[in-house]
Amino acid sequence: MDIALSSSAAARVAWIAQRQSKPAILRLAVEGGGCSGFQYRFGLADEPEADDLVVETDGVRLVVDSMSIDLVRGGTVDFVDNLGGASFKVDNPNATAGCGCGTSFSV
Repeated sequence: MDIALSSSAAARVAWIAQRQSKPAILRLAVEGGGCSGFQYRFGLADEPEADDLVVETDGVRLVVDSMSIDLVRGGTVDFVDNLGGASFKVDNPNATAGCGCGTSFSV
Protein backbone atom coordinates (compact mmCIF):
# COMPACT_ATOMS: atom_id res chain seq x y z
CA MET A 1 0.00 0.00 0.00
CA ASP A 2 1.32 3.47 -0.86
CA ILE A 3 -0.07 5.13 2.28
CA ALA A 4 -2.64 4.27 4.94
CA LEU A 5 -5.19 6.17 7.00
CA SER A 6 -5.75 4.77 10.49
CA SER A 7 -9.25 4.21 11.87
CA SER A 8 -8.70 6.87 14.55
CA ALA A 9 -7.65 9.41 11.90
CA ALA A 10 -10.66 8.49 9.75
CA ALA A 11 -13.00 8.97 12.71
CA ARG A 12 -11.53 12.40 13.47
CA VAL A 13 -11.77 13.51 9.82
CA ALA A 14 -15.41 12.37 9.70
CA TRP A 15 -16.15 14.33 12.90
CA ILE A 16 -14.45 17.52 11.62
CA ALA A 17 -16.07 17.23 8.17
CA GLN A 18 -19.52 16.80 9.69
CA ARG A 19 -19.08 19.88 11.89
CA GLN A 20 -17.92 21.94 8.89
CA SER A 21 -20.50 20.47 6.46
CA LYS A 22 -17.73 19.32 4.12
CA PRO A 23 -16.90 16.01 2.45
CA ALA A 24 -14.83 13.60 4.58
CA ILE A 25 -11.67 14.01 2.51
CA LEU A 26 -8.33 14.72 4.21
CA ARG A 27 -5.56 16.16 2.05
CA LEU A 28 -1.95 15.49 3.04
CA ALA A 29 0.70 17.57 1.32
CA VAL A 30 4.44 17.87 1.90
CA GLU A 31 5.99 21.33 1.63
CA GLY A 32 9.51 22.63 1.93
CA GLY A 33 10.24 24.27 5.26
CA GLY A 34 10.00 23.44 8.91
CA CYS A 35 12.99 22.89 11.16
CA SER A 36 13.99 19.62 9.44
CA GLY A 37 13.55 20.50 5.75
CA PHE A 38 10.02 19.30 4.92
CA GLN A 39 6.73 19.73 6.73
CA TYR A 40 3.34 18.06 6.56
CA ARG A 41 0.25 20.10 5.74
CA PHE A 42 -3.25 18.77 6.44
CA GLY A 43 -6.59 20.17 5.36
CA LEU A 44 -10.06 19.14 4.25
CA ALA A 45 -10.54 18.90 0.49
CA ASP A 46 -13.74 19.35 -1.47
CA GLU A 47 -12.74 16.65 -3.96
CA PRO A 48 -9.63 14.79 -5.13
CA GLU A 49 -7.49 16.32 -7.87
CA ALA A 50 -6.81 14.37 -11.08
CA ASP A 51 -3.25 13.33 -10.07
CA ASP A 52 -4.04 12.48 -6.42
CA LEU A 53 -3.50 9.10 -4.86
CA VAL A 54 -6.72 8.26 -2.98
CA VAL A 55 -7.07 5.72 -0.16
CA GLU A 56 -10.20 5.09 1.87
CA THR A 57 -10.75 3.95 5.45
CA ASP A 58 -14.19 3.66 7.05
CA GLY A 59 -15.75 5.84 4.33
CA VAL A 60 -13.17 8.63 4.73
CA ARG A 61 -10.75 9.41 1.92
CA LEU A 62 -7.12 10.46 2.24
CA VAL A 63 -5.73 12.24 -0.82
CA VAL A 64 -2.04 12.87 -1.51
CA ASP A 65 -0.70 14.71 -4.55
CA SER A 66 1.74 12.99 -6.90
CA MET A 67 4.76 15.03 -5.71
CA SER A 68 4.15 14.44 -2.00
CA ILE A 69 3.48 10.70 -2.21
CA ASP A 70 7.13 9.95 -2.99
CA LEU A 71 8.10 11.48 0.38
CA VAL A 72 5.50 9.62 2.47
CA ARG A 73 5.14 6.31 0.58
CA GLY A 74 4.66 3.39 2.96
CA GLY A 75 3.54 5.66 5.79
CA THR A 76 0.42 5.87 7.92
CA VAL A 77 -1.60 8.95 8.82
CA ASP A 78 -2.85 8.66 12.40
CA PHE A 79 -4.67 10.87 14.90
CA VAL A 80 -3.30 11.03 18.42
CA ASP A 81 -4.89 12.65 21.46
CA ASN A 82 -2.65 12.70 24.54
CA LEU A 83 -1.23 15.07 27.16
CA GLY A 84 0.88 16.72 24.44
CA GLY A 85 -2.24 17.65 22.48
CA ALA A 86 -4.42 16.29 19.72
CA SER A 87 -3.13 16.19 16.16
CA PHE A 88 -2.72 14.25 12.96
CA LYS A 89 0.67 12.52 12.74
CA VAL A 90 2.46 10.74 9.92
CA ASP A 91 4.40 7.57 10.65
CA ASN A 92 6.81 8.03 7.74
CA PRO A 93 9.35 5.25 7.04
CA ASN A 94 11.19 7.57 4.61
CA ALA A 95 12.04 10.17 7.25
CA THR A 96 15.65 10.01 8.43
CA ALA A 97 15.22 12.78 11.01
CA GLY A 98 12.41 14.79 12.49
CA CYS A 99 11.64 17.53 14.96
CA GLY A 100 10.16 17.24 18.43
CA CYS A 101 6.71 18.41 17.35
CA GLY A 102 6.43 15.71 14.66
CA THR A 103 5.39 18.03 11.84
CA SER A 104 8.79 18.46 10.21
CA PHE A 105 11.12 15.82 8.76
CA SER A 106 14.05 15.20 6.45
CA VAL A 107 14.79 12.37 4.03
